[in-house]
Amino acid sequence: MNYLENIKKELNSYADEEKSKNSARFFKTKKGEYGHGDKFIGITVPTQRRIAKKFYRDIPMNDVVSLVNNEIHEYRLTALLLMVYKYENSSNEDEKTYIVRTYLDNLSRVNNWDLVDSSAQKLLGPYLLNREKDLLYKFAESSDLWKQRIAVMTTFHFIKKGQYQDTLKLAEILLNHKHDLIHKAVGWMLREIGEMDYQVEYEFLRKQYKNMPRTMLRYAIEKFEEDVRQDFLKGKI
Repeated sequence: MNYLENIKKELNSYADEEKSKNSARFFKTKKGEYGHGDKFIGITVPTQRRIAKKFYRDIPMNDVVSLVNNEIHEYRLTALLLMVYKYENSSNEDEKTYIVRTYLDNLSRVNNWDLVDSSAQKLLGPYLLNREKDLLYKFAESSDLWKQRIAVMTTFHFIKKGQYQDTLKLAEILLNHKHDLIHKAVGWMLREIGEMDYQVEYEFLRKQYKNMPRTMLRYAIEKFEEDVRQDFLKGKI
């Protein structure tokens, strides 16, 4: 069976020109924007998830690699979802390692924030949980926006497991980053730490909030009590 062509055919059957135009605007595809040149055909994420769940057990990884290297954004996201489902449903550590290595080998195609957010925490997160985290610091110190966001978003899995230190260290490294996609990602992860342990987030912010971008701070304190939020925003902490 030609799984690759069948997936493409099924995805294409849901293509919507109006949605594709909206997606192109939403994901900033104009010249000079972070998603410049990306192409959309207008397929919703729930549809992509459903199709990926249908095929992930049988489709070979070489077909997934072909799909993730396609110029069409929805094809790439579907390929990443296929990797995630394969990883999550495998009990073979060698197979899991192979999936993660394949992901890393094709990281240049994980080149928009939704692609990062749908894959990093699901693949690198569990894989690196009990391994060395040097790769994440290498990504954070790079000049590659998407690798930097991958570094931050991978730690979402660590946070869920009660491990916060890597998130906090990466937040410090990226504290003065110029791009709002990093401000939002770091602020979001700090907020998630606060959901697990308020005091850990509060103490980090108390030391660093005057040095961080406003967007990062706003994301981080979103769930705080209003009076505490205002004290942070007004510099009274």
